[in-house]
Amino acid sequence: MKAAAALLGLAALLLAGCVSTAVAVVKAPFQVAGWTVDKLTTSQSESDRNRGRRERKAEDAERKAAKKAAREHDRR
Repeated sequence: MKAAAALLGLAALLLAGCVSTAVAVVKAPFQVAGWTVDKLTTSQSESDRNRGRRERKAEDAERKAAKKAAREHDRR
């Protein structure tokens, strides 16, 4: 009886590593899929940030064009 308990304990120790490896193998495709979806999609905050950048660049371009037009007008 003690031999069976010892064998069962030894088997549990040996299988613990196998179980953690099996869990890692099963989780890996889901983790890769989640990472891929995260990289391929844009969150609302990222979208807002990008829109703000585009608007600031457009405002800067308009401001520069207005200054240039004013200088050209002053030269005449």
